[in-house]
Amino acid sequence: MNFPELKIGHMVTSVPILQGGMGVGISLSGLASAVANAGGIGIISGTGISTEELRIQIRRARELILGKGYIGVNVLFAMNDFAEKMKAALDEKVDFIISGAGISRDMYSWGKQAGIPVISIVSSAKLAKISERLGAAAVVVEGFEAGGHLGTDRPLFEILPEIVESVSIPVIAAGGIMTGADIAKAMSLGASGVQMGTRFVASEECDAPQSFKEKYVSAEENDLLLVKTTVGLHGRAIANNFTRLITTSDKLKIKKCRDCLKNCSYQFCTLDSLLTSVAGDVENGLVFAGARVGEIKEILPVRKIIEKLRLEYISSAFA
Repeated sequence: MNFPELKIGHMVTSVPILQGGMGVGISLSGLASAVANAGGIGIISGTGISTEELRIQIRRARELILGKGYIGVNVLFAMNDFAEKMKAALDEKVDFIISGAGISRDMYSWGKQAGIPVISIVSSAKLAKISERLGAAAVVVEGFEAGGHLGTDRPLFEILPEIVESVSIPVIAAGGIMTGADIAKAMSLGASGVQMGTRFVASEECDAPQSFKEKYVSAEENDLLLVKTTVGLHGRAIANNFTRLITTSDKLKIKKCRDCLKNCSYQFCTLDSLLTSVAGDVENGLVFAGARVGEIKEILPVRKIIEKLRLEYISSAFA
């Protein structure tokens, strides 16, 4: 027995797993191509890199894929360079675009013109229905357990059935998916597949520095906290010196403004803090992570992670 296939638009995969698009510099060509080579769907995050670097990463991922594999790009609507990045990805003929932190009517029409599926990240049935009406090929339902910026305070398995009922397009479950049993539960509730981010950070092929991966492996459940970033949303992060500063001081000075957001509180620079951590300083930058990061105890190759998930899924399905 194997995983069920996942079908979104022209994509048909033997592993029903999308790897989360994690910025800044966490999921680039290395991780995305490794997941694609293992039978899943890889995602390159366009956040915090230049448009030219995004093009380079897309082309590099293609070179690394052995045979047939699917690669998409995550572009955030909240970023100033959203349109530029999306058009560059469409230009490079990626397999799909995935977007969150807002909805743009234009992105669906651009995708339709290019013949490339667009997937929306949503946290409510209302947004899922709007996305379907505008032309989304699928929706990723992200629950409260997710890492990074959160769009809801409701758990995944509470909102998932509502969204499955509200749309006819594929629904992908995300936020707190850590084991094959979680995948089986999501499927039993009507999901067509799952999106996993946190587990793939602690992989050998992940593009994050070793110190970032080790921060995940050493994290415990009580090391996590919610911080309000300059995007205007709460995000789940691993506690460190930087989170202490932003949660105890209202006079934190911006070291460098990257002028990246359409709307910003300017308390600090979210992008700069993410760049700090991906440069290796995981104490003085933001380290986003999912609610179940404490369950990760080792850094493994992507293929081993997916094979472990498959065996857990089979075991759970027969239980």
